[in-house]
Amino acid sequence: MKDLLPRFLVAVVGIPAVLGLLYVGGWVLAVPLAIFSVLGAGEVYRFAEVRGVRPLSWLGMPVAGLLVLVPVLHPDYPAAAPVLLGLLTGLGFLTLTGALWWRGPKGHPLVAVSVTVFGAGYAGLPFAAAMLLSALPARMEWGGSTPSAWVGGMAVVLPLATTWLGDAAAYFLGSAFGRAKLFPSVSPGKSWVGAWAGVAGSILAAVLWYVVVRDALPGFPLEGLGEVAGLGALLGIGAIVGDLAESLLKREAGMKDSGKLLPGHGGILDRLDALTYTIPI
Repeated sequence: MKDLLPRFLVAVVGIPAVLGLLYVGGWVLAVPLAIFSVLGAGEVYRFAEVRGVRPLSWLGMPVAGLLVLVPVLHPDYPAAAPVLLGLLTGLGFLTLTGALWWRGPKGHPLVAVSVTVFGAGYAGLPFAAAMLLSALPARMEWGGSTPSAWVGGMAVVLPLATTWLGDAAAYFLGSAFGRAKLFPSVSPGKSWVGAWAGVAGSILAAVLWYVVVRDALPGFPLEGLGEVAGLGALLGIGAIVGDLAESLLKREAGMKDSGKLLPGHGGILDRLDALTYTIPI
């Protein structure tokens, strides 16, 4: 509980800022997300460097940022997907070619190239998905004949709300009542009580989201609280897996936090962990 005050202060500042960016959308939203993606990729590469692997970070970090900017130019997923795939494929070939000179046979080229491509995709694609998600309601006409200015932001708020409320429920109830550990070899602090509380919190967040926005999104494809609750449960499970996956990378590197950018929260990846699954879902 010692990090509760810094977490609260970051939330007080961060949540209104995020909502403001979602309201404006477009380049105003994409540029900060691209910067976060670049920083997140850098954190992945530091994980590898701790283990003696030297990724070509100066190639991977810019591509992580470019992945987020693509949906601004191509907000339609079928148009954006080939460009995103092309960026990652091009990064793979470019990094492999560069490894001939800058790593050589003794510089672990296979691992260096793999980590470079993975780091860019892991940090960049979830934010790219957020940009595509923000454009989805307008493209699919979920907002009806007179869409709200919030229509794009509403869609992104769904995975954010389920992740954040689920995380809060898991944190408080898991700290108070958690005894049996969920996955102690990866994340010793997580318990089964916290996991179930997190899923319940995600379901509650999804239902509340639907109650608030359903009049503004008459074309939303899920109908009724039951279907929305099911989606909330799926997002809650995805959040747990995403959190554990990032913990796995930190555990290998022997690091408690991915960085020190956010007081009480750690680095970019410590905030992105669950969202790497929930936003794409």
